[in-house]
Amino acid sequence: MKRYSAFAIAREAARYHEGWERAWTSPTPKKKYDVVIVGAGGHGLSTAYYLGKNFGITNVAIIEKGWLGGGNTGRNTTIIRSNYLQDPSAAIYEKARSLYETMSQDLNYNVMFSPRGVMMLAQTQAEIRGYERTAHANALQGVKTEFISPAKVKELVPIINLDGPRYPVLGALWQERAGTARHDAVAWGYARACSAMGMDIIQKCEVTGVRQEGGNVKGVSTTKGEIDCDKMAIVVAGNSGSLAEMGGFRLPMESVALQALVSEPIKPCMDVVVMANTVHGYMSQSDKGEMVIGGGTDGFNNYTQRGSFHHVEETVRALVETFPIVSRLKMLRQWGGIVDVTGDRSPIISKTPLGNTFINAGWGTGGFKSIPGSGWAMAELVAKGEPGPLAAEFGMDRFTEGRFIDESVAAGVAH
Repeated sequence: MKRYSAFAIAREAARYHEGWERAWTSPTPKKKYDVVIVGAGGHGLSTAYYLGKNFGITNVAIIEKGWLGGGNTGRNTTIIRSNYLQDPSAAIYEKARSLYETMSQDLNYNVMFSPRGVMMLAQTQAEIRGYERTAHANALQGVKTEFISPAKVKELVPIINLDGPRYPVLGALWQERAGTARHDAVAWGYARACSAMGMDIIQKCEVTGVRQEGGNVKGVSTTKGEIDCDKMAIVVAGNSGSLAEMGGFRLPMESVALQALVSEPIKPCMDVVVMANTVHGYMSQSDKGEMVIGGGTDGFNNYTQRGSFHHVEETVRALVETFPIVSRLKMLRQWGGIVDVTGDRSPIISKTPLGNTFINAGWGTGGFKSIPGSGWAMAELVAKGEPGPLAAEFGMDRFTEGRFIDESVAAGVAH
C-alpha cells in the first residue's frame, strides 16, 4: 500500500492522478479464515484492524451484506465525547476519544477529527446537579470535563438563546477535547489499513446461516458460498438479534430507528457541538456548512432507515427556541439508522453461548463515538477468548446477575 502524503499528491497531480491505487481490494472469499467478522461498519473494521495491529491476526474476513460503512457508520451525527458517569463507560469512551486524536496519523488517512468541544446544556435544577456530579466523577476517572456558567456558554456559542420560552440555559457540562470526525473517512481509513494487512473485505455478502459443530462455530453460510472459520465476531448493530438467532441464542436488546437531519449549508456560525437533553435537540455545523441535527428514536421496534415527521417537528421545535436564528433554514435531507438498545443503554462486548463466537452490540445512540475503543476491546476479546479491562464489565451475564451499567438514568440521555 502506498502512503498518502503531500509528496504523493504532488506526484499524482503531475501525472493527472492516474497512479492512485484502490484503497482496498474486493477479493473472492477463501474457504477458511482464522476469524470471520460479520459487519463492515466502523466497529467491525476497527475490530479487524486492532486484531492485526495488536495481535498479529490477519487471516481475517470482514463480511458485509451491503456496502462498507453503509449502515449506522454513515448515518450518524459524528459526535465524539467521553464524559459519561459510570466508570466502565467513561473508560471505554475515553479510550476511543484518545484513539480518535491520533487516528489520522495511525491509519495514514485523514479522518478529519475536530476537537471542537461538546457541551451538554443544563436547563433544570436536576440537570445542574446531575452534570456537576458527572464532572466530579470524570475528575476521578481522569476524564477532563467541567461545569460552566451560562455566561461561558454564551461566550462559546454566541448564537444561543439563554432565555428559552420553556427552559432557560442554567449552565452546561463542557468537554473541551471532545468533538467530531468524518464518519465515512473513519470507515474508509480502517478498511484501507485492514486491506493492506492482507485481510479480505467482502461486500454484498449476506450471512444466511451459522454452522455449528460440537457447540462451537464452524463457519457461516452466505450468499457467496460457505465460509469456514475458527472464530466469529458478530458486529452488526441493529441486526444483532437476527444473527444471534442464527447462532441459537437470544440477546437482551431491541432494535429501533434513530433519526437525524441536516439543513441547507450556511456560513460558519457555530464551532462547537451543543446537546440539549431537556428539550431534546443537538446540533453542530459540518465542514460544508450544514447544520447537523440529531433527533430521537422511534417509540416502537422497527428496521426502517427512513425518518418520520413527528421527530422532525419535535427536534426542530427544540432547536428553534434554543437557536432562534436557524428558524428560516430549509431542511436538506433526513434519514434514520437502526440502533440496538439494551435495557441499561450500555453495550455488550461478550462471549456468547456458541463457542468461539463473540458479539459487540447494544451501542444504541452512542455507536460512532466509541468505534476505536470498541474495536480495541473486541479485538482483545476475540484474540484471547477472554475480555480485557475495557470489556470486562460489558458481558452478557450482567443482565442475569443484575450488574447494570445504567447510563440512561445516570446521564439522562444515552447519546
